[in-house]
Amino acid sequence: MSTLTVVGIVAGPEAGGRTATAVAGVLEGTGATTSLLELSQTSEADVVAAIEAADAVVFGSPVYRASHTASLKALLEGTERGKWGEKTAPLQGKAAATVLTGASGHHFLAQNELRAVLSGFFAVQVLSPGLYFDHGGYVDRNTLTETSTALARSHGAALADLTTAVRGSKALRDLTPIV
Repeated sequence: MSTLTVVGIVAGPEAGGRTATAVAGVLEGTGATTSLLELSQTSEADVVAAIEAADAVVFGSPVYRASHTASLKALLEGTERGKWGEKTAPLQGKAAATVLTGASGHHFLAQNELRAVLSGFFAVQVLSPGLYFDHGGYVDRNTLTETSTALARSHGAALADLTTAVRGSKALRDLTPIV
C-alpha cells in the first residue's frame, strides 16, 4: 500500500501558535506524508483541494465561546458532501482527528460538537477521543510538554491506523451522509 497523506487544518485567527503546534505534533506521529494549512493564510478552495487529495485530515481549532472557530465552521459549511446536487464530497471515505485548544480545561466538551458534525453530517470516520490541550500542555507557545508531545504522537499513530483501516474497507469508504 502506498504512503498515507495527511493534511492538518488549523483554524486559528492567525498563523502559528498553540493550535498549530498541537496539530503539528499529531501530524508528526502519523509517519505519513503531511502538510499543515492555516485557514488564516490559505484560501478555502486550496484547503478543500488539499482535503480531497489527502487520505486523512487533522482538524485543529482554538475554542472560543465553547465551540470551534467561525473560520472552521465556514470551511465545513462551504465543503460539499455529495448531496442535493453537489458535485463533490472531499471528506467522503476519509479518517479524521480533532485537536482543540483552550485557556483552561473547562471547554474540552467542545470536542463533541466538532466530532458530531464530521461523523454525522459528513460521514467521516473520526478518531475518538479527540485531543484537547489547555495552556498547561505547553512549555511555551510553540512547544508541547513532553507528556503532550507523547499524547499528540500517539493520536497521530492511531489516526494512521484508522486511515489504513478506512482505505482498506470499501464499505467504510462508501459510507455517505444519510440526509
